[in-house]
Amino acid sequence: MSQTTASTSDRPDRSLDEVYQSWSQAAAAVVAKSRRTTVEELPATAEELLSTETIDGLRIRPLYTRKDETAESGLPGGFPFVRGADPDRDVTLGWRVTERFGDDDTPPGEVNRQILEALENGTSGLWLRIGGALTVTDLDAVLDGVYLDLIPVTVDAGADGIAAARALLEQQQRASAAPEAPTPTVATITSFGFSPLTAAFSGRPDVDVDEATAIAAEAIAGVRTFRVDGTDFATAGADHGLELALIVAAAVTHLRDLTAAGMSAADALNQITFAVSAGDDQFATIAKFRALRRIWSRVAEVVGAPDAGAAATHAVTDLSMQTQRDPWVNMLRTTIAAFGAGIGGADQVTVLGFDAAIPAEHRTSSATFSRRIARNTQLLLLEESNIGRVLDPAGGSWFVETLTDEMAANAWTVFGEIEAAGGYRRVLESGWIGDRVGASLARRDESVAHRTIAVTGVNEFPNLDEKPLGAPTADTADLPLGTPRLARVGRVFEELRDRSDGVLAATGARPSVLMLPLGSVAEHNARTTFVANLLAAGGISAINPGPVSADEIGELVREHQASIAVLCASKQRYADDGAAALAAARATDLSSVLMAGPEKEWPDDQRPDGSLRIGIDAVATLRGLLDQLTNASAGATS
Repeated sequence: MSQTTASTSDRPDRSLDEVYQSWSQAAAAVVAKSRRTTVEELPATAEELLSTETIDGLRIRPLYTRKDETAESGLPGGFPFVRGADPDRDVTLGWRVTERFGDDDTPPGEVNRQILEALENGTSGLWLRIGGALTVTDLDAVLDGVYLDLIPVTVDAGADGIAAARALLEQQQRASAAPEAPTPTVATITSFGFSPLTAAFSGRPDVDVDEATAIAAEAIAGVRTFRVDGTDFATAGADHGLELALIVAAAVTHLRDLTAAGMSAADALNQITFAVSAGDDQFATIAKFRALRRIWSRVAEVVGAPDAGAAATHAVTDLSMQTQRDPWVNMLRTTIAAFGAGIGGADQVTVLGFDAAIPAEHRTSSATFSRRIARNTQLLLLEESNIGRVLDPAGGSWFVETLTDEMAANAWTVFGEIEAAGGYRRVLESGWIGDRVGASLARRDESVAHRTIAVTGVNEFPNLDEKPLGAPTADTADLPLGTPRLARVGRVFEELRDRSDGVLAATGARPSVLMLPLGSVAEHNARTTFVANLLAAGGISAINPGPVSADEIGELVREHQASIAVLCASKQRYADDGAAALAAARATDLSSVLMAGPEKEWPDDQRPDGSLRIGIDAVATLRGLLDQLTNASAGATS
């Protein structure tokens, strides 16, 4: 036991403030050492220096203690429902593994076979796309043999939603009952899937809101009409707090419509479910589902029906986080997303296929394989990791509880702005939603461009030898779940890779940059690795001839017909050999000579043309390099 640990545990009389101060001093010493300075010269406290800020402006501190303890949030299934919406969840089943069908041209009979096979292999919820290859009249064939009182069905029928809803109701009345009747809970709800208000933003086709309200006013037992869809905002770039605020605002609009149609507040609340995006930020996803339930319970309390304020949630892994390059990494992203949604208390979870961001004609794996991997991702979490056996396992965590409260407060503030501006319809018509989502997207894109948000396989650790997809692909209509506003996180880097693939197809070689490592491998290896990784993110090949001297540079440039070179060395080596190497490079036909590392490390006023370093706008830099390289190639060809 270390002296610090012993002194903390052996002195129970020490206050929490004293112990926290002791940690702060120790952390400051470590930070100072890493910065090669003294504690007194640090620009801020250790907590401030080690804190990070999320895209939606929340501050994540390095340490949470009993000082951050909040009041108990009640029990799962009870107001304010932070810990879960369903008091009767079967912990041996966990959440509903909800699989989506109908996105391709598979005929109805084969879809039915796939559904029954999926149900035999762990699927416990269905999400049906109607309006493409499947029509409303195909519902009988598609759902033949499915116990509709046991398996919750969510319909996505777009403009055909009203007809699909009526057909599903008729089929439910004819369907055979399960051998053992289930207890109706949040987990067995059928959803008509109407989302006209959120679809009006994303550009998806949907039903007329007045017709949907009329059906909801019938208050059909076991059915919820509206599925307020947060993925319409999240896939367009909305941060977590903004997504929550917008879906709550849309749901409140539905609530007003329903009560105006004569429904009680409690019945109206029970006509609404929420689709929520689940991303690869594990803790943010956990907190988002908990925060939504807190907010919606407050809405229910305000309208006088607190006991009906349990927000039923369907988590869908975020399509915008998925990449077209190195799509296998999407398996890891969706695993984290499913874990976060499950821990956060989602009632249903849909994991999209790892190749969902790739148009079907460019996919290299079978649909059966993709579907099985997506299903088994959840089954491994449920049946091997057993994370569904405990309700709200994150409850009581100082960090998660704090993040939940802060995310809820952030979303509630934005929701208040929407209400003050006249409500959801008014801000949608005025363009306010588009502006706010656009601003959020711009912040995210900037972080991706500067690589403070890492997209593995795209802007970090790209595989430059990866086989091209065949043609640049669209982000919208080519994808079953894509919308006109879909903005994938890695799209800009993938556009650069598409551009490089075009050069490769036309010339037989990728654009390339010559690295000029100075000194021993131990001196320059970190920087040559960094440069090669950075360049590959833009589809540019890095040529590394190994350690070079100034006398060898001219011959290397001629041998490789290089137009751009990057000097790579340590700070001391720049001081010793940088000037000579730069002069030798300038004496060649190179159009640009760059350096790896901060420009302040260069020893004199005769500097390289720029630097490749941590924190630069990688997209702008790589685009500029591609411009130079393709122009140089065109000039050489002519």
